[in-house]
This record gives sequence, C-alpha cells and structure tokens, in this order.
Amino acid sequence: MTDPTTPPQRPHISLQSTESHEFGHGWISGVFSVLLGAIGLGAVLCLHYPEWLTMPELRGRYPLVYIRALIHVVLVAAFLLATASVWLRYNKALGLTGIGFVLVAALLGGSRVPIDRDVPTGGMFGLDWFLLNLILFSVVYVPLERLFAKHPDQPVFRIGWRTDLTYFFINSLIVQVMTLLTLRPAMVFFDWAKIPKIVAIVQSAPMVLQVLGAIVVADFTQYWIHRAFHTFPPLWRVHAVHHSAEAMDWLAGSRLHIVDAVVTRALTYVPIYVLGFSEPAVIAYVVIVVFQATFIHANVRWEFRPFRGLIATPCFHHWHHSAEREAIDKNFAVHTPIWDRLFGTYFMPDRWPKSYGLAGGDPVPHGFFHQLFHPFQRKVKKSGNTGDHVAQ
Repeated sequence: MTDPTTPPQRPHISLQSTESHEFGHGWISGVFSVLLGAIGLGAVLCLHYPEWLTMPELRGRYPLVYIRALIHVVLVAAFLLATASVWLRYNKALGLTGIGFVLVAALLGGSRVPIDRDVPTGGMFGLDWFLLNLILFSVVYVPLERLFAKHPDQPVFRIGWRTDLTYFFINSLIVQVMTLLTLRPAMVFFDWAKIPKIVAIVQSAPMVLQVLGAIVVADFTQYWIHRAFHTFPPLWRVHAVHHSAEAMDWLAGSRLHIVDAVVTRALTYVPIYVLGFSEPAVIAYVVIVVFQATFIHANVRWEFRPFRGLIATPCFHHWHHSAEREAIDKNFAVHTPIWDRLFGTYFMPDRWPKSYGLAGGDPVPHGFFHQLFHPFQRKVKKSGNTGDHVAQ
C-alpha cells in the first residue's frame, strides 16, 4: 500500500541511466530520434539562413521539392521514434530531447520555410554538407555493417561514437575553411613549380587516365606524409589521436586531429596542383578518396583476396590500426599497397586483427576537445627501438 506521505515519483529525465541499451528498451529509438531531430532542425536552419549555413557550390543543385519532402519525413520519423522511446523507457531524456528538436523545427516553419529572397554567393559554414554526408553514409554503411560485419557483436553506437561524430560534424561544417587551408598553400607557394609543357600533357590525357594519375600521385605523396607522422614524435602526438579509436567502423575514420588533416591534405594537393590535373579530375579524386578513406575503416568482412595486393581493403587498413606489436608502423597507403610493398611496410597475415587502438605509452583522452589539445600537452613515450612506437 502506498504511503500517502510519500511524494509522487516524477518521470526520470536524467541523461545518465543504467537501463538496457538493447533493442526493445527505447534506447535505440531514442538515439535515432535525437539524431534525426537534430538533422531536421539543422535542415530547417539551412532554409532560414542559406547565406550563412550552406555551401554556395551546392545551393543551385538542390531539388528543393524533394529536399522539403525529405525534411518532412525526417521530422515525422524523429517524432515517432521519440514517442516510442518515451513510452518504452523510464529515463525520458532521449525521447524528450528528440521531441524538443522536432518542436523547435516545427515552430521555425518546418519543411515549408519559404526562400523568397536572392541568396548571396558567399557562405561561411557547410551545415548542408554535413547533413547530406551524415544521411548518405548512414544509409549506406549502417546496413552494410549490420549485414556483413567482421565484428558482429560491435554495436552501431559503440564506445567513442559521440567523439567520432563530433569530428565528422566539425570537419564537414568547416569544409570551406579546410579547403582554403589545404588547397590555397599549393596554389600560393608552388605555382612557380608548374611546367607548362607537363601541364599541357597531363590535361590532354583522357579523364580516366587523369583520375588514375591523380590517385597514384596523391597516394605516393600521402604514403610518405603518413609515414612521417608515425616516425617523428611531434607529428606522432597529433596522429595518435586517429589511432586512439578502439573500434573500427565507417565513423572511426573521421577521428582525425585538425592539424593532421590540414597538413596531410595540403601537402597531398601540392603534386596534384603542380602537375596540372584538370578540375574535373581533381573533383573525381576527392570524391574517390572520401569514399575510400571511409570504406577502409568500415566494419565489414570483405577481403577482396584477388585484389588485395593492388587495392587497399578494410582488412589491409585494419592492420594499420591494430594494437598487435607486429603490425606497428605498417600499411601506410590509402589507395594501393604497392607503396608498402616497395618500401618494406606491407603486413597482411591471413587473419584479421584481434584488437585496435593504442597499445601502450601515452594514452589519448576521450572527447573531442580533450583530444584537440592533448598533442600539445604531453609526449608519447617510445621504446628503445627508435623506429617503433609503443603507442600506435
């Protein structure tokens, strides 16, 4: 019998909970409601402030009717999932957060926000780029990693996914800033190195050959940049952030310190610019490298055995992230293992790694902002052999 002097229990809305994360307990629906609600709200904000939040290169290419329909579907799905989470779960935080995002988006006009003015050509942030990438990669990789997982027990929302999603968000949001920081140095500091005759030969080649050439040249350059990040302690302290992920999936590839990303991309673009590859070829290369860099981190069991000596595969790159001693400082290439074979860093046993992450030494803290400042605070210890890192 209830004690009449005991105050009634209020719904628990703490963000912390010991409730199950398994299917049927409202956690999965709650997380998806928050993600979809945030995506929907972000899209509505893009409709309100396209001059600030969207990329000029993409604005004129949107089929606005379909974009509005997609925003509506996303918001409705977020609301339904949030309602299910509130119904199933004692801790109401996720469901109420999802509903909150949907309500704010609806109050701001939802998918019907009019765009009745001329939008300036400039722009500061790429929120639309982030939302499109998140939807595309989630739709492609989440089902693939559920159906063809190498580690089937690894959940979609594994440890560290919030940190990696933050990296994904920051890198996508400031894509225009990143482009300025990575392409501009090559154009400003290496214009003198362009040889007109070579540029003419390169640009006269068929588009397929230009794209293949850009991939080969960029991969050769990136191989040595990547190897340098593993060799020199100041660079390794930055690159160790990328290797701190203890689970491999499509999102883990986003964990890349901004210094690492800027230096690697800026130097990789130098030979591409100097050789004079055409703009369509460079765009095609960028698209390929984005998908390839994501795919080789994915939690899929495909090995592509007939081609794994020529093309970088998930198994090949998973060994680069392995915490096993014999895999340290191996498999640096992103596109083709040929460079690792030529320069003695190829490692491909007939099995998959048993563990990932840093094997020891200076640990990398959790969380985006802790990792952002970590390389400049402490040093990574190295073993007696100067060529081998303890923490990889």
